[in-house]
Amino acid sequence: MAIFQLFKSAKTNDEFVTLLRPYVEGMYRLAYRFCGSREDAEDLVQDLLVKLYPRIDELRGIDNLQSWLATVLYRQFVDRTRHNNRSPVRLTEDGETFPVSADDSARQPEAQLLNNEAIDQVQQALLQLNEDQRVLVVLHDVEGYKLTELQQMLDIPIGTLKSRLHRAREQLKKIL
Repeated sequence: MAIFQLFKSAKTNDEFVTLLRPYVEGMYRLAYRFCGSREDAEDLVQDLLVKLYPRIDELRGIDNLQSWLATVLYRQFVDRTRHNNRSPVRLTEDGETFPVSADDSARQPEAQLLNNEAIDQVQQALLQLNEDQRVLVVLHDVEGYKLTELQQMLDIPIGTLKSRLHRAREQLKKIL
């Protein structure tokens, strides 16, 4: 958590922090949607940042850094999932909900409660989708990546992405 907090609060002139600070919150949101828990999402982002630190020269030359980071985060998530599936130790879900943003604090308590329940329902429904469906819905519908960007990120033809996205949305409707 130390590295994650550095990006959120540090007032440093470190070029790495300056370059990636605008993307850390988005990477965390994406990681949370992939993983379903705060701790796993923080670990995933932190591990990625640690791996990227020695590659600052390469990061400077990337045109669309946000898309590139999402791709690398997704691949890191897949690697971690595969590793955990091979592990003899299984961790249980803690049922934690996604944190509410700061501007939600001005809402009435009833509206805030309904919003928190809706967020929890959607997150639980996303976790019931298979990994490929969840990743596609999160990247396209939640994070707003275009199909052409997803084609490059996931290395999947657009036609296949469209049909998978349709099936994922239908499955999500059934769950909700």
